[in-house]
Amino acid sequence: MQEVDELLEQPSRRNTPESRRDKAMLELLYATGLRVTELVSLDVADIALESDPVTVRCVGKGERERVLPLHQRPVDELRQYIFHVRPRLVRNRRETALFVNRRGERLTRQGFWLILKNYAKEAKLDKAITPHTLRHTYATHMLSGGMPLRNVQDALGHASISTTQIYTHLTGDQKRREYDKAHPRAS
Repeated sequence: MQEVDELLEQPSRRNTPESRRDKAMLELLYATGLRVTELVSLDVADIALESDPVTVRCVGKGERERVLPLHQRPVDELRQYIFHVRPRLVRNRRETALFVNRRGERLTRQGFWLILKNYAKEAKLDKAITPHTLRHTYATHMLSGGMPLRNVQDALGHASISTTQIYTHLTGDQKRREYDKAHPRAS
């Protein structure tokens, strides 16, 4: 968890339009478990800032659409980005992409990967951080926090529960606590 926090804080150490965009992207990824393709495919209209709770609508593999609620931290970052930063980056006012690059065009998967790689390096993270790392971390943290496997499956947009089960690896301590909590004869 500390590594995730350190990674998510890296954009805040700068004060540029791009770093504000990056903060919104990282917070959104970690809050939802979106795939990177889903993230860069988002349009401004996919964020329902007026709904309660605020939601993001994405279309994943197999054209499966899902609507995910957002907690306050990514909402705050998205509001800041959409209303104050994005207008400074967009050149063509008809651009629908939520996240845009320095040229004001839709950010690509490769562009995001380079951004993430740079922040991971700045955070001095030993592990290889890929765009999928935040998705994996989201799923693992949700499951270890008690979210039912089916709900995590829905949030991730997995067609099969077996795909979601790869995230159920628990540490030995977690397994022991769960065993002690669940077994009627555990002491």
